[in-house]
Amino acid sequence: MFSFKEYASQPQFFLLAGPCVIEGEKMALDIAEACIEATSRLSIPYVFKGSYRKANRSRIDSFTGIGDEKALKILRKVGETFGIPVVTDIHTEQEADIAAGYVDILQIPAFLCRQTDLLVAAARTGRAVNIKKGQFLSPEAMGHAVRKVRDAGNDNVALTERGVTFGYQDLLVDYRGIPEMQAFGAPVILDVTHSLQQPNQPAGVTGGRPDLIETIARAGVAVGADGLFMETHPDPSVAKSDGANMLPLDRLPELLTRLAAIREAINRF
Repeated sequence: MFSFKEYASQPQFFLLAGPCVIEGEKMALDIAEACIEATSRLSIPYVFKGSYRKANRSRIDSFTGIGDEKALKILRKVGETFGIPVVTDIHTEQEADIAAGYVDILQIPAFLCRQTDLLVAAARTGRAVNIKKGQFLSPEAMGHAVRKVRDAGNDNVALTERGVTFGYQDLLVDYRGIPEMQAFGAPVILDVTHSLQQPNQPAGVTGGRPDLIETIARAGVAVGADGLFMETHPDPSVAKSDGANMLPLDRLPELLTRLAAIREAINRF
């Protein structure tokens, strides 16, 4: 069974990476294979990430997925093919039990991190639970979310920093929040790519600053984040969701090499 604390105890940071949303089986398998190749040589524990459905869209005509069951089956196939853990996000209590039949980790989206019934439902599946910090909350406030999961009988929980609302159409990362949330005894992940979103653009399509991915990731590793979260795609320009802030897949190996070197340097002190 997947354990966040076990992954966080490794010398290297762990990585959750994959496409924003599952677009098809071949794409998912190809991305997972490339990520495994990049992480294995650096001894970075890896989790494949993919949303089976997107619920938080700016426009009603935005792409939401290829169908729940089809996408969930692809996620399960990725896990079984490569023997790796898989994470996906859920949006309602009913989805918790459904998704738990296919993946190892249930992720709570940032806008839903205060939804008690959703947190409890996820916890009671017995799967690991990754809670994204709301863009509108302080790090200290996430202690309540952690307690809800633990009070429901599940201590396999992690928190993810994904930026704080800064004005109307931008986010920033307050790196003080990483050690502050680690004080709850839960591993803390930095969502690098979502932290670079520029939401609520006039066109109804979220913008981003992918040019700053390495900057944000370097700082997160230096501060001591237990894990990193990145969305990656072979060609972000044609990605069906969040292409504006994704990392091109062919840039991942070089980036991870530099980030791993930072972690190794920190471990020496």
